[in-house]
Amino acid sequence: MRSKTQFSINLKLFLICFTLLLLFILVLRSSFSSTTQQSTSQTHISNTSVYPEESQSSPITACPSNPSTSTCTKTPLSLANTLIHYATTNITPQQTLNEISVSLRILQRKSSCNFLVFGLGHDSLMWTALNYGGRTVFLEEDKSWIEQIKQKLPTLESYHVVYDTKVHQADELMKIGMEEECKTVTDPRFSKCQLALKGFPSEIYDIEWDLIMVDAPTGYFDEAPGRMSAIYTAGLMARNREEGETDVFVHDVNRVVEDKFSMAFLCEGYLREQEGRIRHFNIPSHRTRLGRPFCP
Repeated sequence: MRSKTQFSINLKLFLICFTLLLLFILVLRSSFSSTTQQSTSQTHISNTSVYPEESQSSPITACPSNPSTSTCTKTPLSLANTLIHYATTNITPQQTLNEISVSLRILQRKSSCNFLVFGLGHDSLMWTALNYGGRTVFLEEDKSWIEQIKQKLPTLESYHVVYDTKVHQADELMKIGMEEECKTVTDPRFSKCQLALKGFPSEIYDIEWDLIMVDAPTGYFDEAPGRMSAIYTAGLMARNREEGETDVFVHDVNRVVEDKFSMAFLCEGYLREQEGRIRHFNIPSHRTRLGRPFCP
């Protein structure tokens, strides 16, 4: 119990410190910009607060004029809300500090970027803040859970997804995944592979995702949807991008499905790191080099 409490405290401190560091960097960036550009315009923050009572009592105003700087250095509201959220809640993300750090290192290098996350949860605000300035989208199986989260965090972009698989079908789906039609790289909407997910909003397929995190759907009992299709589709999206690479992360690889399907369809040859229950794969575009094998 003591170790769990200490972990929760350490993780909360990490989230708060990182948010403060990000805010400090933004201030430095703004200060640097003001010395190299002469501008008389002021930047207005127009984002909607996730704390409506705060916005009603204290309307947002433009940054005050300052003869030494012409750039607004007010704290971005999305980051301020993230800091407040994690400072005042006892609920922390399910990933450990070391597991989060694996994704953080890539986000530090790639953000602002396109970040697709399978799953909507208590860590969603954190991922959005770590990808500040980029687009972070969440795909969630539980429609009622989306509504609950939206009431508390309305700025998060999330979509409801329906899965038609069950964990107990994993062995059968693995055999299907070994067939030639599942080794063909194409847009998941047009794939003939049964594992390809085709029910996302169109823009999910049209965007080239720089990072994809598979931390859903539910997969810890036989009648749960399982992550077989999510893992396969994440790999297919990565291979089907026009150029470049996609970093794909799979959580809970201590479980059989996440372990076997990530190695089979994200490929051991693309594995870059494993920390605790999370694996990081770096998958290159297969469209830039014809004839590239599904797995290296």
